[in-house]
Amino acid sequence: MTSGTGLKDATAIVGIGQTPFAKNLPDDERTLACRAVLAALDDAGIAPGEVDALASYTMEETDEVELAKAVGLGDLTYFSKVGYGGGGSCATVAHLATAIATGQASVGVAWRSRKRGSGPRPWRNTTAQLPTPAQWTRPYGLLRPVDEIAMLARRYMHEYGATRDHLFNVALACRNRANQNPDAIMYDRPLTREMYMTSRWISEPLCLFDNCLETDGALACVIVSRERARDCRHTPVYVHSAAQGLPAQHHGMVNYWNDDPLTGPAWTAARHLWKHADLTPQDVDVAQIYDAFTALIPLSLEGYGFCGRGEGGAFTEGGALEIGGRLPMNTGGGGLSEAYVHGFNLINEGVKQLRGTSTAQVPGAATCLVTAGEGVPTSALLLRS
Repeated sequence: MTSGTGLKDATAIVGIGQTPFAKNLPDDERTLACRAVLAALDDAGIAPGEVDALASYTMEETDEVELAKAVGLGDLTYFSKVGYGGGGSCATVAHLATAIATGQASVGVAWRSRKRGSGPRPWRNTTAQLPTPAQWTRPYGLLRPVDEIAMLARRYMHEYGATRDHLFNVALACRNRANQNPDAIMYDRPLTREMYMTSRWISEPLCLFDNCLETDGALACVIVSRERARDCRHTPVYVHSAAQGLPAQHHGMVNYWNDDPLTGPAWTAARHLWKHADLTPQDVDVAQIYDAFTALIPLSLEGYGFCGRGEGGAFTEGGALEIGGRLPMNTGGGGLSEAYVHGFNLINEGVKQLRGTSTAQVPGAATCLVTAGEGVPTSALLLRS
């Protein structure tokens, strides 16, 4: 994934759309996808027939042919899918930005539609042969992503003295922002330290509130060239820099074969992201950091350069992740408290912040980092207004 001067600010997100979020929505995934895409196009003021590029996840059940026919898209000249679940979220936008910046397309739509709240868990299928990495983990009890991330969390706490209070700081910041967001699943459900500390274990040291939600819903966004963006309905949100990251000898989630399992894909993506940016971590006004599990936040804070090795836990202290703190984070509630749709809501929330329309607006926000899943091959966007 290249992100040189040819990509810097050459494209912009000009439309965003989403369906409601819920534990159980009646519509199927294709219908949800169509509704999110149409909402994003309407937000941008662009007709479906003008779309000539699509990008989504390899885990997306709605394919390009179905979506194009149902929504009435034009001839497609570029389409891609990105692997590794939530690690692909930001890469969908990055692929479209690259295609548009190089003349392969003019109007791109990225989307994710999912019925995780009411659908089956991917790891429940016991008839399919395990992929090779899973053959080294699942027979020994690491059945779910939470079990694998719990291993990293335990090692992180052991090596650096991070505590459950640090993880609670993450969960609380996301819940506080969700309590300001009427679209969030946890809008009317505050979180207290006592609730957190007495909740049931899911996979020690991770409790109920360290885990993301299970959500039905869909989201989409529209990307066009910098020139075209000036004629759209809203203030453009420019793709300043983008990156993907898959470190050498990577082993999904647990990172067994790396020299240091706690320097995951975020570190690889971050080096590329900042290399091609005019900004530094200190210039970021607000961040949307992938939060399938609270323990991913300290790892990402370190990987993307907001603090040093082993300092991610302490970084969360003193309200650092709240509005007015050092790095306001996941201002819509994130995957922990707004909705978990493989991280796409973090992209849309980043756009809202730079438009000045977030329900938990950071005053004067002009730069936003958005990250995809840490622990798997990942991606990231640096957006600016």
